[in-house]
Amino acid sequence: MTRPTPLTASALPAQAFRSEQRVRFGDCDPAGIVFFATWFAKANAAVEDWFEGALGIDFHALHAERRIGTGFAHAEADFFAPGLMGDRVALTPLVTRIGGASYGLTLHVHRGEAELLRMHLVTATTNLDARRAVPVPADLRAALAAYQERCA
Repeated sequence: MTRPTPLTASALPAQAFRSEQRVRFGDCDPAGIVFFATWFAKANAAVEDWFEGALGIDFHALHAERRIGTGFAHAEADFFAPGLMGDRVALTPLVTRIGGASYGLTLHVHRGEAELLRMHLVTATTNLDARRAVPVPADLRAALAAYQERCA
C-alpha cells in the first residue's frame, strides 16, 4: 500500500467549503493529542455544517422531518501529523462519488497549511423508520453534483 502524500490547504479548490473547528481539552488524550476517534466526531460535525453552508440543505430537517439518515457506511483515515489541544483546524469535504443510495467524500483536515489527516467516507442514505437504504434524494443528489462541479 502506498502512503498518500499530504496536501497543503492552498492545494484544495478555493470554492470548497471549510468547517473551522477548535481542538478542545476533551478531544485529547492525556498527552494533549487528539484521540483518533474524536476526528470521526469532528468529521460528522463538519458534514452537518457543510449541508447548510454549501449544499443548502437543512441536515436536521432531513433527519428529523424527512426521516432520511446519512450515516457513515465506511470510514478510513490516513494520519500525517498529530492534532493538538488548542489547534484551530479546517475540515474540507470534497465529493468523490455519487451513487444510487450512497455518496463518497474525502475530508481533508488542516492546521494552517499542514494536512493533519485525510478521511475517506462513504455515506449511505437510509429511511430511518424502515432502517433500509433508499436512493439519494433528488435535492441532495443535485446539491452534491453542483458542489462537486464547483470544486472540480
